[in-house]
Amino acid sequence: MIVGVVADARNDGLRNPVKPAVFIPYTLSMSQGTQILARSDVPPMTLVHAIGKQVNAVNAEQQIYDNVEELSLWIAEEPEWQQDHLVSWIFGLFASLGLALAAVGLYSVVSYTVAQRTNEFGIRVALGAGRAHVLRIVFASTLVSVGGGVLCGLVLIGGLNKILARWADGNAHDPMVLTAGTLLLGLVAGIACAIPAQRASRVDPITALRCD
Repeated sequence: MIVGVVADARNDGLRNPVKPAVFIPYTLSMSQGTQILARSDVPPMTLVHAIGKQVNAVNAEQQIYDNVEELSLWIAEEPEWQQDHLVSWIFGLFASLGLALAAVGLYSVVSYTVAQRTNEFGIRVALGAGRAHVLRIVFASTLVSVGGGVLCGLVLIGGLNKILARWADGNAHDPMVLTAGTLLLGLVAGIACAIPAQRASRVDPITALRCD
């Protein structure tokens, strides 16, 4: 008789495929060294004494070993988890470095573009354009560049997903991950563009028209 069906669980290491398994009542078969897993909303180690009392209430002669530890700590000691953790840190480090380089590069490009268009902004301001209009021009040009870069990145993610899957678990097509990454890039681009845009909106028309 089947009582119920549970979801798959890692029962043969963190990397090996899940093997078929069944749960048998402990009253029918309990091997030596049986482990008991307990889930709680409080620190697990604070419940060791209470769990021991419950076990003794069922069988006063049942021995309980002292090597009790949190499941998260036990998993963290596995070589597979440590290697994946290291790979995650390396990917995160390179991602942070790439984000910083992109922000510096974008700031430099926008600053150079603003400097080259100083006369244009001066003429626009002289003809009555407001600061908001100049800001929209600078941000619009940056949006085109950033939008093109994000689009190329999404295309590369679709093409390189299988290669990246060999190094780290997870799905690169996760909409939450893609959305968060796009928003983060947009935020960094906005910050990198803000200073040059503010400078462009404060251009003195007379000074700008005198520039070569």
